[in-house]
Amino acid sequence: MPNKVLVTGASGLLGVAAIEKFLSAGWQVVGVSRRKPQLPSGREIGFLSVDLRDADAAHAAFEPLTDLTHIAYTALYEKPGLVEGWSSRDQIDTNNTMLRNVVEPITRVAANFRHISILQGTKIYGVHLHPIPIPARERDVDPGHANFFLDQEKYIREMGAGRGFTYTALRPQLVTGATPGSLNVLPAIGAYAAIRRELGEPFGFPGGPSFVWEAADADLVADVMVWAATEPRAADQAFNITNGDVFEWRSLWPALAETLGAAPGPDTPTSVAAYLADHTADWARVAAKYDLRTPDLRDLVGYGDQHADFAFAYGAPAGPRAFVSTVKLRRAGFTTAIDTEDSFRNALQSLIDRKFLPPAEK
Repeated sequence: MPNKVLVTGASGLLGVAAIEKFLSAGWQVVGVSRRKPQLPSGREIGFLSVDLRDADAAHAAFEPLTDLTHIAYTALYEKPGLVEGWSSRDQIDTNNTMLRNVVEPITRVAANFRHISILQGTKIYGVHLHPIPIPARERDVDPGHANFFLDQEKYIREMGAGRGFTYTALRPQLVTGATPGSLNVLPAIGAYAAIRRELGEPFGFPGGPSFVWEAADADLVADVMVWAATEPRAADQAFNITNGDVFEWRSLWPALAETLGAAPGPDTPTSVAAYLADHTADWARVAAKYDLRTPDLRDLVGYGDQHADFAFAYGAPAGPRAFVSTVKLRRAGFTTAIDTEDSFRNALQSLIDRKFLPPAEK
């Protein structure tokens, strides 16, 4: 029977990327989220509007999907206080409930269901709480703190053993891409640059101490999801994912400034979240001036502004010491890589081309 995948969190950064990649690979795709995704390709998919926290609504929506063979689970519940929420019992319980509300009805009715991918990240190693091994390998999970990543992997491992399907846990580092309104620092960077340009302010790096890091392009992570769905070497395994290189924000900043048409400047330690909150009227003026798709800054940046403050180490004594090994993924057969500067530039240019951000004025 044909491969048919349910992509949860369909309107999010990784959900949109996964849908596009599965479609391009010839799969049948059903997306589920509270709002319908806007695909950059303009293609259409089957879509279900479901709040995954509602067990009754989820069961009613998913029980007719008897021909599903796979799930790409990218749904995520975040609390308004983003970083503080990562250790919240409410956030943990809600995310666990959402996963159960998808897996339970589907694996009960879909006789040929074969595989689920779930998304994790370096918080499974405790990066938000303490230094982690350098590089962190998949075996370096920190079981000493509450984390829904651990709960979810244990749950699907046990469910798979009982109901005859496999899983893959994907652990990308700092996911970025061209989807607005999600946990994505790039739309926030673009909005920050556009407002500073409009006000005649230089576009200096707004973060804290210099540090070296890694990132994972959303399209690359989606490629791994498509690969893992049918790859025997990915069955019941966890994999770290990065672009394949490292970066430092200040080294990349001139390239971002060029793409966004902003004037580079000296470091300007600034909370991006606070700056954007104080300049919503200026963004509305930018959006009107360039006939952009959304005058609502929150619709554009989602939680990306808060994530940017964390990712830039704003107000912190040092940046995160977070490097992960991707040797296991390469040895399993997935070897694609992307230059992080190209990744950031391409995503920002896509946001410009689709009129989420203003064009560079050169």
